[in-house]
Amino acid sequence: MSENIEDLKARLAAAEAAAKAAEAEAARAKAEALRAQLEAAGTSVDAPAPATQETPAPAEPTPEAAPAPAPETAPSAPEAAQASSPEAAGELSAFASQIKNAYSWDVPVVTIGTLIEDGARVPGVAAAMPVPMFNRHLLVAGATGTGKTRTLQLLAEGLSAAGSSVLLCDVKGDLTGLAEAGASSEKLLARTAANGQAWAPSSFPIELLSLGGADSQFPGVPVRAEVSDFGPILLARALSLNTTQEQALQLIFAWADGQGLELVDLPDLRSVISFLTSEEGKDELAIIGGVSKATAGVILRALTALESQGGGQFFGAPGFDTADLMRMDSTGRGIISLLGVGDISSRPALVSAVIMYLLANLFATLPEVGDAPRPKLVFFFDEAHLLFADATKEFERQVVQTVRLIRSKGVGVVFVTQTPKDIPSDVLAQLGSRIQHGLRASTPDDFKKLKATVQTFPKTSLELDEVLTTLGTGEAVVTVLDPKGNPTPVTPVGIWAPASVMGPASADTVARINQSSVIMGRYRDAVNPDSAEEKLERRAAEAQAAREEALAQEAAEKEAEKARKEAEKAAEKARKEAEKAAEKAAKELEKAAAKEEAAREKEMERLRRQVEKQQEREEAARQRAAERRARQVENALGSVLRTAGREITRSIFGTRKR
Repeated sequence: MSENIEDLKARLAAAEAAAKAAEAEAARAKAEALRAQLEAAGTSVDAPAPATQETPAPAEPTPEAAPAPAPETAPSAPEAAQASSPEAAGELSAFASQIKNAYSWDVPVVTIGTLIEDGARVPGVAAAMPVPMFNRHLLVAGATGTGKTRTLQLLAEGLSAAGSSVLLCDVKGDLTGLAEAGASSEKLLARTAANGQAWAPSSFPIELLSLGGADSQFPGVPVRAEVSDFGPILLARALSLNTTQEQALQLIFAWADGQGLELVDLPDLRSVISFLTSEEGKDELAIIGGVSKATAGVILRALTALESQGGGQFFGAPGFDTADLMRMDSTGRGIISLLGVGDISSRPALVSAVIMYLLANLFATLPEVGDAPRPKLVFFFDEAHLLFADATKEFERQVVQTVRLIRSKGVGVVFVTQTPKDIPSDVLAQLGSRIQHGLRASTPDDFKKLKATVQTFPKTSLELDEVLTTLGTGEAVVTVLDPKGNPTPVTPVGIWAPASVMGPASADTVARINQSSVIMGRYRDAVNPDSAEEKLERRAAEAQAAREEALAQEAAEKEAEKARKEAEKAAEKARKEAEKAAEKAAKELEKAAAKEEAAREKEMERLRRQVEKQQEREEAARQRAAERRARQVENALGSVLRTAGREITRSIFGTRKR
């Protein structure tokens, strides 16, 4: 409780000090106004008494005293400022009157700042930008430390109050203060009093987004995108590929799409490229043409580098729906979405490509609305020079086309950079309004940039090269498009103070924002759907199974062929053996036949010889018989003859016996 009392005491003291300063300023302004009237009447007057003498000293704060909150004390400052303005005394210069008339419209506006003339603020004369003209885009430029971030904060507050949603890239993490009402201080009230600003603290509805879960600045709703939705051109930008490699990536995307392979995350894309460069995919790689293995290798290495920068957290599902950027709170104020991009210097290509993706997605999904009374969404490109550094011509062409046409979708774009020279001329030509903070001209290159910056403004009687180099922090030169689309006179202004905290919000506030987020539940957890990586794995498994089956079938065929050959060989062998056996048998048969023939012939010969011998014997026997017979005949005949002879003889000689 004691800490609350001390805080109340401090706030009371600050409020009373502010009231004292405001009253002193009012008294001084009143005295100066009276002096001016008397001088106009030709009467000389003495110098007025110090304003502090007319201002009573503040009472000492007590715990019982009701603390005067800042919202109640702040309005006294602009009242004093109005009293001190030259307008109140009827002393507006011709230039101030011109500016006052040029920036007076009957449409909602976002006040930018108070006119600075001859080094002094002119309360009551302010430069503003018509809310409908935010659709025509805006450039906020200036050197580092000149107050660009607070200008962005002021514009975001005004747009939110007008009912337009805002997307801000929070590069440094110091815009979360939009969620907390600003605290008044003597310095702040002096600034707002000098500007004639009716300042009152206020907080604004914000949504914290983080680039794919990268919590380097603050935790928030993860912003993710599927690789297929991101597209090859933006991905080539994120990978820092050259034109040839970008075209090769387009062919790879087209092949994956034709094959029904969804590219959700980076492993999906790596799987596709690895497949195309593998032995299995070399035929497919040859079919799509234009993608060498060397180029594919470069892309794979770039993917690895992108993952090391946190790109793997951004690419995935569920993809962020850009419709969630266009919401209002219950009071009709537009939601301010703060995108924490982490260390942008370590991954400028990725961050710029992501922001461009969100803008391109809005362009592709939103309907045509023409010239709307207020933009649905105003898109702030902080560090816009990183968007175009080393960009390919095709990427620049897409940026120019998107910026030129997206205004008809009810989306305005604010490019934030250091000098207009950071923006390509084709894009710069689409930015009708300018808020240029101070520039530094210390080198010849700086003077060239200064001269080029001056040339981007409409013609003016101001010595812009001198004005731009003498602007202090929180001051800028402004020209915007009026409701008819005509540029307003170039005006140096003191930027009004934001109503919210100019710095990071407390950790408790950040935690409360995330806990109450209505979209956190949809995007908190990443999912890994069935996509290219899984399908290619299944295809590889199926191909492996098919190969194994083919190998098994081939082995079976080889085994069958081997068995067939062995059977044929065995049959051939058997045939040969049979032939050999048959031949042997034939030979043996022949031999046996020959032998038998020989035996038969021998037998025949034997028999023939035997017959011959028999015949010979028989012949011999016949001869012998014949000879015997002959001998017998001869013998008989001889005997007969002899007998007969003897008989005859006996007969003759009568010697026959009787």
